[in-house]
This record gives sequence, C-alpha cells and structure tokens, in this order.
Amino acid sequence: MTEGRTLVLSVDRDDDIGWKAQVESPCIGRAACLKAANTLALTDPEDSDVNAIFSAIKIYDELTAKGEDAAVAVVAGNHLHMIEGDRRIAASLQKVVEETGTTNCILVTDGAEDEYVIPVIQSKLPVTSIRRVIVNQMPNLEGTYYILKKLFDDPKISRMVFIPIGLAMLLYASAFLLGAPGLATIIVVMVIGCFLLYKGFGFDELAHGVMDALRASLSRGRFSFITYTTTILLVIIGFTQGFYNILHYYSADSSLGLVTYLVTFIYGAIEWLIFAGLVLSIGVIIDVYQNDRKNLGKVIVFPFFVTAIGLLLYAASIYLIPTLGVPDFPLSQETISRYILWDTIAGIAAAIAGVLIQNYVTKKVAEQKNEEIIEVI
Repeated sequence: MTEGRTLVLSVDRDDDIGWKAQVESPCIGRAACLKAANTLALTDPEDSDVNAIFSAIKIYDELTAKGEDAAVAVVAGNHLHMIEGDRRIAASLQKVVEETGTTNCILVTDGAEDEYVIPVIQSKLPVTSIRRVIVNQMPNLEGTYYILKKLFDDPKISRMVFIPIGLAMLLYASAFLLGAPGLATIIVVMVIGCFLLYKGFGFDELAHGVMDALRASLSRGRFSFITYTTTILLVIIGFTQGFYNILHYYSADSSLGLVTYLVTFIYGAIEWLIFAGLVLSIGVIIDVYQNDRKNLGKVIVFPFFVTAIGLLLYAASIYLIPTLGVPDFPLSQETISRYILWDTIAGIAAAIAGVLIQNYVTKKVAEQKNEEIIEVI
C-alpha cells in the first residue's frame, strides 16, 4: 500500500469535457467526475475521454475498496491552444492537490497526446503509475472511415488539413485563370512549404498569442490595439505587394527559379514589413512604458533590430535579383551598389544603437528601482 494519499487523475488535454459537454474543470471527487463522464457520454458517446474518466473512477473504487486513502479528479487543458492548455492543467492540478492533500498520483489517459503533460504533472506531484485506456474496436474499413470522419469534424484537425489544401487549390486555379500554369505549381509548393514552416516553428502559437494580445489590448483600452491592427493591415499589404512582384517578373520570364521568386517577393514586401514591425514595436514600447516599466529595457531594442534586419534583407534582395538574371529590374548597377553600401551601414548602425540604448535604459530602470527601494526603507 502506498504511503500518503493517492490521486487518481484523468487528464483531458484537449478539453473535450469543456469544449463538447460544457463541464468546468477541474472536477474533484467521485460524484463530480462521474457527472462529467455522464455529461460527455451523452454529448459524444464515442469520445475516448469518456472511457478514461470511467477508468479513473474504477481505479479509485478499487483503491478505496482495499482501504487505501485515495481521491479522484479530472483536469482539462484547452481545445485549440496547447500551450495555454498545459498552463491551465498545471494551475488546476495545483488546486486539486491543495484541496485533496494528495502526495502521489496515478495518471489515467486515453492516448499519447495526454501523456505529453507528464512533466507538468510531475512538477506538482510524483507520478507512481500510468494507465493508458485503449478502446477495443473492430478494425474494418467502415470503422476506419468513421474514425477519419470524426477526426476531420474536429476543428483543431480540420483547420490543420483543409485550410492549406483549400488555399493551395484556390491559388492553383487562380494561376491557371491568369494564364500562368507554370507558376501554379510553384505557388502551391510555396504555400504548402510556408504552412509546414508555420506549424514546424510554432508560428501558430505565436499567431494565437498575437490575437490574444489584440483582444486583451482592446478590452483594457490600451494603445497597442491600434498598432496591432495597423500592423496586420501593413503585413497584408506587404504580402500582396510581394506576390504581385512574383507575378510581374514571372510574366517577363517564366523560367526563373524558386529562389529568384523568393528574392523578388522579399524585394516587394520588405518595406511594408519594416513599417509593420516598427508600428508593432512602438505600440509594445508604449504599453510597457505605461504598465510594466521595469521590462522597458527588453522591448526598447525591437524597432532598432527590425530596422536593421529589414535594411539588410533589402540590400541582399537588390544584390541577388540582377545576379539571378531577373529581367527589367528598374535599378542600375551603380544605384544598387550605392543602396547596398548605405543600407548595410545603416542596418549595422541601427543594431549597435539598439544595443547601446537597451543597456542605457536597463541601467536607468535598475537605478530608479533601487531609489524606490531606498525610499521605502
């Protein structure tokens, strides 16, 4: 028998009990867990989390029948945002531990995805056992089709699959209508590649963070709401201008390679993206100055680095475009050389100025904080 009190914990990482059954988590105690399982079962009888919760209750009943001191609970994350969901699981588990006084945990999950939160759980409570619930099914063709249908009905999965495929098909058809069938394949490959990078580098979580920050700035009446909105518009304009550049140079010479089209996209979009980055940086700096001045040194460098990266990318693009043989480029070789020289110097100078100003601001903020502490003493 395990010393201390054991928590039988069912983890619903994608929050099916909240998303589908509208059950608030955490659910603590046998009655609350049983109610959550019954509610989810009536809403979606095929959801595997139903079996996981019932399995947790069964384990709890077995432990108490043996005379062991135990508790049972269900914690849930977030259906669309995994990072926010894992943070919610950590906070819910802390609440469960405080209310139940448990000292160890038996984790019950319905799949490998829930087991990603094991480190989160172990940071709050030792995990002494893991029980994975697998639902027995007949592996026939009809069952496979139905499982796939259920997966695609899930917004989290459908957005990941249908949006890039639909966008790629739309761009492919549009390129044909514009009389550029050779460009259609390039556009489709580029869109799929951008989506894979978007997911692979975690930019989707960054985008969710931007949207959450936009909603927060609107609800709190912050100035950054204006700059966030302006930034989104400038980014859209920049991407539009970049794709227009690709179409323009493709119509002049359809034999150009993928790298050439990427460089022409940067050449057309970079100025708008620099403006977008500057506007966003200014909004962040103003918000931090008004609400969290101690972190001003961390964000004051943003506009300088945005300017530096933008100028260097612009210099690289105008150097590469004539080198790659793009026809009808409007800049002469003398003008290109002058732009590259001054843009490189200005970019490096902006980066150096940003580091110096960041150090100065950080030092001043630290001095001001020390003065405030001395005054309090």
